[in-house]
Amino acid sequence: QVQLVESGGGAEQSGGSLRLSCAASGSSLDYYVIGWFRQAPGKEREGVACISSRAGSTYYADSVKGRFTISTENAKNTVYLEMTRLKAEDPHVYYCAAARVEYPGGWFGGPKSRLFDEYQYEYWGQGTQLTVSS
Repeated sequence: QVQLVESGGGAEQSGGSLRLSCAASGSSLDYYVIGWFRQAPGKEREGVACISSRAGSTYYADSVKGRFTISTENAKNTVYLEMTRLKAEDPHVYYCAAARVEYPGGWFGGPKSRLFDEYQYEYWGQGTQLTVSS
């Protein structure tokens, strides 16, 4: 099992930058695909970005491509989501999640819909809130 704890959320101005962290414990992130998801009040949770350090692969939602960067720091067993050029539509609760995947290369080479299927992810953090002011 893996436990996930997000941090780094807060208030930022439109156009600004912020970095979220997802610290994992209990297992190495090498065995997992890690996804960042977000959810606004009254709306469905949506996938933002995901990564497999073992496969060397990343994938982004169109809404954040070019603005957000997902990365891992294996020594700290931590995944980051660097968010730049924040927009009014970015405020949400952000969650990181982990899916234990035997062959992550196959995951990223297969149907993209699976990468952001939240039912594929067994472990979830508690979430961290992002607000953006104009």
